[in-house]
Amino acid sequence: MKKYMTILALAVAALQACSLEEEMVSSGSRELVFGSSSGLEAYSLSFYNQLPSLSDLTSAEGTSADYIVAKSINSFYTEGYSAESNTSWGWGNLRNINFLIDGIHSDDCTVPQEDKDHYEGIARWFRARFYLGKLQTYGGVPWFDHCLNSTELDEMYKNRDSRDVIISHIIEDLDFAAEHITTTSSTGNTRISKNAAYALKSRACLFEASWRKYHNEETTEWTATKLFREAADAASRVMADNSVNLNSRRCDDAYLDDNPSLGAYRSLFYSKKMMTDEVILGVQASLDELVTGSANWYYNSATYGDCLCLSRALIFTYLCKDGTRFTDKSRYQAISFINEFTDRDERLAQTVKGPHYQINGGNWKDRRPDIVNGTAVTGYQPIKFVEDDVSKNGTNKNENSQPIIRYAEVLLNYAEAKAELGELSDADWSNTIGALRRRAGIQEKPGVTSSKPTTVDNYLQQTFYPDINDPVILEIRRERTLELVLEGFRVDDLNRWKEGECFERVPMTGLHVPSLNAQFSVNDDDTKDFYVTYDDYADVPSYAQNKYVHVLPEDSPEQGLRVDENPDGGYDLRYVLAIPRKWHDDDRQYLHPIPPLVVREYASRGYKLDQNPGW
Repeated sequence: MKKYMTILALAVAALQACSLEEEMVSSGSRELVFGSSSGLEAYSLSFYNQLPSLSDLTSAEGTSADYIVAKSINSFYTEGYSAESNTSWGWGNLRNINFLIDGIHSDDCTVPQEDKDHYEGIARWFRARFYLGKLQTYGGVPWFDHCLNSTELDEMYKNRDSRDVIISHIIEDLDFAAEHITTTSSTGNTRISKNAAYALKSRACLFEASWRKYHNEETTEWTATKLFREAADAASRVMADNSVNLNSRRCDDAYLDDNPSLGAYRSLFYSKKMMTDEVILGVQASLDELVTGSANWYYNSATYGDCLCLSRALIFTYLCKDGTRFTDKSRYQAISFINEFTDRDERLAQTVKGPHYQINGGNWKDRRPDIVNGTAVTGYQPIKFVEDDVSKNGTNKNENSQPIIRYAEVLLNYAEAKAELGELSDADWSNTIGALRRRAGIQEKPGVTSSKPTTVDNYLQQTFYPDINDPVILEIRRERTLELVLEGFRVDDLNRWKEGECFERVPMTGLHVPSLNAQFSVNDDDTKDFYVTYDDYADVPSYAQNKYVHVLPEDSPEQGLRVDENPDGGYDLRYVLAIPRKWHDDDRQYLHPIPPLVVREYASRGYKLDQNPGW
């Protein structure tokens, strides 16, 4: 145990390094790491610190996504963002990974070949994940496959490698990992497995295939078609494993037994015990081991988080249970909050507070979206990651485990890749998109669950993807967005589809208000919930003061709520930011700038590092 802890301490120290050439560990310490299989295991455990925490996972979307409405916004999507604002480059994690890979291939490593290959596979999985993040953020970056020493200046300060080089190495690493990692399952599926390698490969290849197609950046080495095929093949490897399935059961550790907002979908993010039938890799919560999250605090506080909500524009895209489109209903824009949840895709009421939401220990205000205190700026307040108990509010003690990779994403990756190839059959549709929709309570129906769609949803197209005319691609994008909502995929998806204009196109709209200066309810009990008005608080009737929702005149310079007249009657809430979203015409925001201080450092040493376009 002492030896094991020593190796972990060395690994943690290595993680704190941020440059490429820092010394890792002494020769004596190398023997501890590479002299036994347990040494390799102990060192490889340090890599798991690179994975997101419970709090990271539950706030992954942040304020960047187009369908998010919040009191603040990621400054990257504003007019005033400067390249100088970006200082994150960071290669310490890569050096830690490469140290293990280098050591495994050295004479110091005396363990059996199978163990060498297994732990190298784990290291290469993390290296692939590291470089996928760089590719998504910056595009091409320098590829380093070993630990550099202080004399390798030409290598250390080389210019950026191409996207071809990066994706080639990512695929190579993940193929090696899938072949040689011996783990197929672990307690809570918290360790890297073969399926985690195939799943990450499907994610990486789908990203790069779409980027090349929609940004018109194909090369002879890696065409979009070739990458879509790699993505589909990797996903199919996971789908062939009968031990992996969509979760179909409600978790058994709910605070309220009869809460209608907790079903098989939300249980994946609510359960204390990992739902390992679907979760391929996750973070297991443990109050005893201080592995906890802060989702309740983040989503239920007017001061701690970003008061993040969903736009009604997204809410409109959830299908009805009979498979029809909500936006095909007559006068759908004027349907009340209560009624717009009726007979809808069950994920809607498992993602945001609906009319029947229940919470243990809460009063009527806790069961409603908190527009009064400004926690819910649109009325569509997320509950996807929240525990239904008020005692969890204002603390870092969420005990619900969270997925990092789950089977639903793999199904979506497969469906999209096959559709882009023009090879998605009706059977494929039923086994992927159809399976997700059936879990969400949508009826079996041709064109919805059992076979591919044949007509375009005009609302979905015009609001989100005006250049897409293929109904199959449109519906896959709908399904991907709703299934993975708030899980941190949206920005990368919009970037690879070249749909950055959604950041300005999608309206920051809120719930429907039947009338101003009058109480109304968003729950089917006898309690009135909100009183929306232009009036100051002092001028509001006393009976409505605890339901006061203040809206500002359209010409007000202040940030806050406005109301728009609804053409079918009543009004709709809309949130206005003091610093509005901005998508630049030159599309520079598809890639982040290389930190200028890094570019200058290269120049000071006589080397060149190319900057991204527009920066």
